[in-house]
Amino acid sequence: MSGIAIVGALLQAHEPLTAAVTAGNIKAGRLSDTAALPTLRLVSISRTERQPLKRGDTVRVTERIAVTARVESYREIGPLLMLVRAGCAGKIGTIAGFERTAVLTAGTGPDVLGPGDSFERTQDFSVTFDETV
Repeated sequence: MSGIAIVGALLQAHEPLTAAVTAGNIKAGRLSDTAALPTLRLVSISRTERQPLKRGDTVRVTERIAVTARVESYREIGPLLMLVRAGCAGKIGTIAGFERTAVLTAGTGPDVLGPGDSFERTQDFSVTFDETV
C-alpha cells in the first residue's frame, strides 16, 4: 500500500489533474460500477524488497502501481493519462513520508470497455522507496 500512498499523493497534488478529476474520484482498490466519471483507480500489481544479508532499519522496496482511468468517452482517455503521467513520472525525493522515492513510468495497458458503456485504460508506474521495518 505504500506505493499507492505515494502515487495517490502525487495525483492529488497535481492541480491540472484534479481540475479534470475531483479528488474524491481518485481511489485505491475497487470502484463501483456506478462510480461518477471520470475516475482513477489505484492498485498494487507487485512488490519486491531488496534482500541484504543484514537487514537494517529500512528496506528498499520497488512496487508496481497501476492507475486505471475510467471515462465516458474514448477520446478522454489519452488526455487524462497524459495528466496522470505528468503528475507522477520522474518524481523523486521524500513523497508521502517515504524517503528516497523515485517514480518511473512502467507501461500503458490496453484499451478496454468498462461497466455501463465506459472506457478504461491503465498507466503503470514503478515506485521505489525506503520503508521502515
